[in-house]
Parts: sequence; structure tokens; C-alpha cells
Amino acid sequence: MNSATNVNIAQRKLFLEQKLRESGEESRLEEYLRKKLVECGWKDDLKRHCKELIRKKGLEKVTVDELVDELVIKGRATVPTTIKEDLLARIKLYFDSEGY
Repeated sequence: MNSATNVNIAQRKLFLEQKLRESGEESRLEEYLRKKLVECGWKDDLKRHCKELIRKKGLEKVTVDELVDELVIKGRATVPTTIKEDLLARIKLYFDSEGY
């Protein structure tokens, strides 16, 4: 991909993100995602992982930045595919219904 294509993609992404925010759809999608992640046990699993990291490294030796780095990696990697697909479908449906 050339740099002009990358710029165009970045501009479109910003435009779509802005539309989601302005319409309130972003907040609705975030709330839906939170609910689904709690229902499937993802949040509890991540909390358990955090406690394990603290136990392993020791409360006095682990930093917040280390925990955040570890949890972001684990969190992103463990979101169920069905939830990702469902969220993407909801985003596409929203933009289709809005004529984008």
C-alpha cells in the first residue's frame, strides 16, 4: 500500500469514528461489549490473571505499567471470536442503516 492509500484509510477511519461518537452509537456499542464480556466470563478471567501476575511478581515489585501491558495483551488475545464478529456486524449494520 502506498502512503496516499494509508492516508485515505486513516481519514475514513477518523470520519467513521466521529460518526459513531456523534450519534451515541459508540457508547451503546461499548456498553453492549462490556455486557457480553462479563456474561462470557472474560472480565473474571482477566481479573484472575491480574491477581496471578501480582502473586508471581510480588505486590511490592510489580508496577501498574507492567500490569497494564500484560493485561492489554492478554485481554485483546482472549476476547471470544464470536463477540468480535457480533460487534463488527453491529457496526456494519449501523453504517448500512445510516447510508455510509
